[in-house]
Amino acid sequence: MKLLVAVKRVVDFNVKIRVKSDKTGVETANVKMSMNPFDEIAVEEAVRLREAGTASEIIAVSMGPLPCQETIRTALAMGADRGIHVLADQELQPLAVAKLLKAVVDKEKPELVILGKQAIDDDCNQTGQMLAALLGWSQGTFASKLALADGKATVTREVDGGLETVELKLPSIVTTDLRLNEPRYASLPNIMKAKKKPIEQLTPDALGVDVAPRLATLKVEEPAKRQGGKKVATIAELVDKLHNEARVI
Repeated sequence: MKLLVAVKRVVDFNVKIRVKSDKTGVETANVKMSMNPFDEIAVEEAVRLREAGTASEIIAVSMGPLPCQETIRTALAMGADRGIHVLADQELQPLAVAKLLKAVVDKEKPELVILGKQAIDDDCNQTGQMLAALLGWSQGTFASKLALADGKATVTREVDGGLETVELKLPSIVTTDLRLNEPRYASLPNIMKAKKKPIEQLTPDALGVDVAPRLATLKVEEPAKRQGGKKVATIAELVDKLHNEARVI
């Protein structure tokens, strides 16, 4: 079974985010970048499936500027077999990413695509669902457990009321949640081996995909600073402040 895993290069989760002075976006110059944490979970799950003998090949895919190859190398060091880099210097919104992934899926014919449920930079949580819709495949989102057997995927997913288990007919899309697994650290020998693993480079034009943005960002601002707490003497005063000042009741 061939698995395809999407990985995104984002600002490292330990870095304090700064808004650009012109408020057009988030500052990324001279900022530490790393693989999206949810995508690390996706790579780890794919590697575990191959170690269990369920999968035979893992392909890591990333889209964006040239430095995205570093993210692919990280996936290769974790255990992916080869990489595909879709070179794009412009902004890629979720729909464009889903269309590019569909083109890659049509080319590679994997039986399972694993993605992180969302990226920590824009928190859109859209690409996996859009890809499933474009392909017409079944999907299991927010997965906290995944099992493959008899041409089917059994996914335990996290929902508002607790856990839900769904059975999907392969091929299908799975998006990973935090409790699915604990990603491994890449060992030094595997990091060195990853440098020799192949990365195929493609472009949106070569895949026949229009990646022009459909949405425009008007302005990016930091959230308002939290105000200090206040002490109240009575329940009636508390209710009054919640109703008239905070306007939460």
